[in-house]
Amino acid sequence: MPNLLPWLGACAALLTSLSYVPQVAKAWPRGSTKDLSLKMLAVLTSGLVLWICYGLAKQDWIIVVANGIGASLSGTVLLCKLRDIRATPARGTAETFRRKSCNAHVPFGSSRTP
Repeated sequence: MPNLLPWLGACAALLTSLSYVPQVAKAWPRGSTKDLSLKMLAVLTSGLVLWICYGLAKQDWIIVVANGIGASLSGTVLLCKLRDIRATPARGTAETFRRKSCNAHVPFGSSRTP
């Protein structure tokens, strides 16, 4: 059984690390992260980085590699979230007003028809 433990850890690490891939694929298009929590992504990515530090201190390559992959993927989603926050104008800003007013523009003297 002791010979199986590294393989068991490696399989667990592979599965949990790759579980972030679908989230990265969903977050990649612009504007697709509105339902994701910025705080959760920041805490998760920070926790994974701390696991990497722990793995380095213990010299455990499975912990380091697994959490390195997870931190990279989680960090990618975090960066996508930050990108989307920067690209989205805040409510009530001039940009939001301009978008609404441009869409509702009616030439002077004409009547709106439903």
